[in-house]
Amino acid sequence: MTPRRGPVGQATRGTTGTNRLRRVDRWIARHPTLRRTADPLVVDLGYGASGVTAFELQARLARARADVEVLGLEIDPARVARANAQLAEVRAGSTSFAPDAAVSFAIGGFEVPLPEGRRPAVIRAFNVLRQYDEGDVSAAWASMAARLAPEGFLVEGTCDEIGRVCTWVAIDASGAPQTLTLSLRLAALEHPSIAAERLPKALIHRNVPGERIHGFLSALDVEWERASAVAPFGPVHRWQTALRAMDAEGWPLRERARWRLGEVTVPWDAVAPVG
Repeated sequence: MTPRRGPVGQATRGTTGTNRLRRVDRWIARHPTLRRTADPLVVDLGYGASGVTAFELQARLARARADVEVLGLEIDPARVARANAQLAEVRAGSTSFAPDAAVSFAIGGFEVPLPEGRRPAVIRAFNVLRQYDEGDVSAAWASMAARLAPEGFLVEGTCDEIGRVCTWVAIDASGAPQTLTLSLRLAALEHPSIAAERLPKALIHRNVPGERIHGFLSALDVEWERASAVAPFGPVHRWQTALRAMDAEGWPLRERARWRLGEVTVPWDAVAPVG
């Protein structure tokens, strides 16, 4: 990406849905970095046509870290103006959000402009890179990650319109991807590989034979089908049974305690693009 003045990046489609990002928000809320950081500043980058995701993010994270602060960044000045109008309604107490919620909005893109040299503990960039080419991803990751606090992380991912299928990559301050997480609504789930439709841009074109992500999703589908025998005990039990089988086969699954939420996390090198 060529350096330039002003916000870096392209305006997204702007689609924003209430409660759409609940899955990734609750994952961020339990992350040790948020709990331990000296400056709990979180950036909601590319929040879209409405500032609601920033308000929701702050409300959810405040349960884990009361002093959390959320800054929403958007390239389009009209979107920032609308979000500030929504903020005025919040301050007036005419919404369900706390009037004193530590939320603000500003113009910005992948350069992540912040006042007074502050560096965020977390940047959440969701449904932002879908319109880019795969070749643009690493530069976008590097630009955003360079603005993080040393212990901070970037969460870049995608979800469906109502937040029932969600995937994200966690990237450290060096710009290196660390993990991939899938988070699915298990009720009425036909097959876990539905996540392929909402993979992050770095992986969405890689779900083909010979690629690691294809092998992972295929194995997950196989174990989900095998676990159909325990379906009468409920979808959560079936999901956990499938993941225990994956674990036994040698897949390096992480965050076992979160399996009950319909999540599974693997190291990036288990699914990284080949070549």
